[in-house]
Amino acid sequence: MIFLNKKLLLLSLLCVSFITTNVYSADEKEINLYSARKEKLIKPLLDQFTKQTKIKVNLVTGKADALLKRLEIEGKNSPADIFITTDAGRLHRAQEAGVLQSIHSEVLDKAIPANLREPNGFWYGLSQRARPIFYVKDRVKPEELSTYEALADEKWKGSICIRSSSNIYNQSLVASMLSHKKKEDVEAWAKALVANFAKPPKGGDRDQIKAAAAGQCDIAIANTYYFGKMVHAKKDPKQQQAAEKMAIFWPNQADRGTHVNISGIAVTKASKHKDNAIKLIEFLVSEDAQKWYAESNHEYPVVEGVEWSETLKSWGKFKSDTLNLSNLGKLNSDAVKLMDRAGWK
Repeated sequence: MIFLNKKLLLLSLLCVSFITTNVYSADEKEINLYSARKEKLIKPLLDQFTKQTKIKVNLVTGKADALLKRLEIEGKNSPADIFITTDAGRLHRAQEAGVLQSIHSEVLDKAIPANLREPNGFWYGLSQRARPIFYVKDRVKPEELSTYEALADEKWKGSICIRSSSNIYNQSLVASMLSHKKKEDVEAWAKALVANFAKPPKGGDRDQIKAAAAGQCDIAIANTYYFGKMVHAKKDPKQQQAAEKMAIFWPNQADRGTHVNISGIAVTKASKHKDNAIKLIEFLVSEDAQKWYAESNHEYPVVEGVEWSETLKSWGKFKSDTLNLSNLGKLNSDAVKLMDRAGWK
């Protein structure tokens, strides 16, 4: 009887192993995607890709840092073929963790500007977001604003709302400044900026805009797509009312341009379906896919010449920083240390 139970146990383990390995099939017509973007922001495009190519996409969504940790733990046994995440700083972390592989695609190299992709093909930008200055229209005149650097002026003491230094978007903003300026100058700026905070950093980008609209500060730093979501938050009139009180100012137009970042995509080192993975990435930078993403998530296309949505057009054209975004990851550690020294909590 004991012998029989052992045989049944062995059979059960084999069955579990079979089921587990087939959750992510090795079928040539499938690919497995880990995405830090919410399902509603990517699934319609994946469905369209499947319709066109007959390649099924198995989608797993989650928090950006958690998905990267999962890739690290799974290692070479990871079922993931593709990784989508936000911010070039996070993409660099994934590259440094050794979970990505370099690919080559003439389609991608032609479609995506060089500054929006990793020079050796480890990751590519899918969409752009800018991080400009938002100001309260009835308390600040646009002619009072000019650059990120000018926000350190004493005239803005107690006037600025911004997220904490633990936020990757702010880390990348500081890293971009380190790419253009001397470290001591950026550190002096950061200390002066902290002195101008209206309140201790708390909450996300939308919280900074809401705080400004509510009179807690005059200026907020935030990503444009959050503002777009507030403008179109039909189920939340308070968000729309807050957005109506705010306007965008594009800083540094006379020099390097406004800081921009990306949501990006990469092929995992463990990918079993590399060719199909490249096909999906190429599909996601097609004109139709880029237009859909801009409309749905209020982000700027990475492909030049793709028409902007009406919302993006309403904010006006601007000059963006053309720094290669791989520098944001390379300088992330320096940026974090600098922000700590500046007292940016």
